[in-house]
Amino acid sequence: MGTLSGIRVIELGGIGPVPFCGMLLAEMGAEVVRVDRPSEVAHGLNPLRLMVGRSKRAIGLNLKSADGMAVLHRLLESADVLLEGFRPGVLERIGVGPDVLESRHPSLVVGRMTGWGQTGPYSEMAGHDINYIAMSGALGSIGRTGERPVPPLNLVGDYGGGALYLAVGVLAALVERQGSGRGQVIDGAMIDGAASLMTPIYQMFGMGHWVEGRESNLLDGAAPFYDTYETADGKAVAVGPLEEPFYVTMLEGLGLDQQDLPDRNDVSTWPELKERFGDVFRTRTRAEWERIFFGTDACVTPVLTIAEAQAHRVNTEREVFVAADGIAQPGPAPRFSRTPSSVKGDTPGPGQHTDAVLDELGYSPAEVQRLRDGGAVA
Repeated sequence: MGTLSGIRVIELGGIGPVPFCGMLLAEMGAEVVRVDRPSEVAHGLNPLRLMVGRSKRAIGLNLKSADGMAVLHRLLESADVLLEGFRPGVLERIGVGPDVLESRHPSLVVGRMTGWGQTGPYSEMAGHDINYIAMSGALGSIGRTGERPVPPLNLVGDYGGGALYLAVGVLAALVERQGSGRGQVIDGAMIDGAASLMTPIYQMFGMGHWVEGRESNLLDGAAPFYDTYETADGKAVAVGPLEEPFYVTMLEGLGLDQQDLPDRNDVSTWPELKERFGDVFRTRTRAEWERIFFGTDACVTPVLTIAEAQAHRVNTEREVFVAADGIAQPGPAPRFSRTPSSVKGDTPGPGQHTDAVLDELGYSPAEVQRLRDGGAVA
């Protein structure tokens, strides 16, 4: 019984942020039904759609047929949320645009996810995470000076600016519906979310506390006390003691006397400080530095690989990772005291629960067979 127990979500096919959002809602207790195309049932899902598919059920449905669309509407009669990640206009073209949904399902919350938004000069263009964060100012701020910007995986656009903002929008609309009784449409755009994530940086820039240029500011790798350093074994540690007491603690662990070092508040001394710190960090292995700084407020931690993170005690003791689909992967977050989230099963096969879902909707075996024979369901 999660926080969203009793909420039904219909997730139309897509990759990236929409299925990730669906997974989050499912593991908070919502029943999420993924709609698969008949071709996917016949030939298998795109591997990108298999990701973050856990904790859901799946129905094979042909939205190009009148009978398939009728099934979708019956699904929506008992649903609270519809999630879709098509290009602008696709939902309208197949006959279930916002006007139709508002007329037939007035309490439905519709979460729409695109890269550029439902409107705007780029709305009809294709794109991916790297494009959206490039246009938001985020990508151009990440990387080393004199080098090309570094893509921060696809975390900022797809999942941070996309899925998480869509989930927040859905939850807010569900809360508002409790008073109004009405659903609404959420125009989720990854460029909007990525830009929103940059709000503190834009504020610092506007106040004159952030300058253009990579590796030129407090939080972009320029500061010697907010960066990574190589260790004796060729690995790395992350260093982040921004506050003065934490900085002093780090210096103690490094065996350095603050009186013998340049003033860290003088930006012109940062290159010298970086060199001094780098020389010291290269004298010990990553494991040795971890032992030295464990239990302190120095804000010095090892930089772990994906495999190492799964095995590290900070994650094993807190049970950060779970087993799903036969592999180790991060479990649900955040954590609730009374209504814990949980993984509710592996990723379903294409259309795996078609018969069960149709039965719940009141279709007789003969009707299901007719729909299958006609190609409306798979």
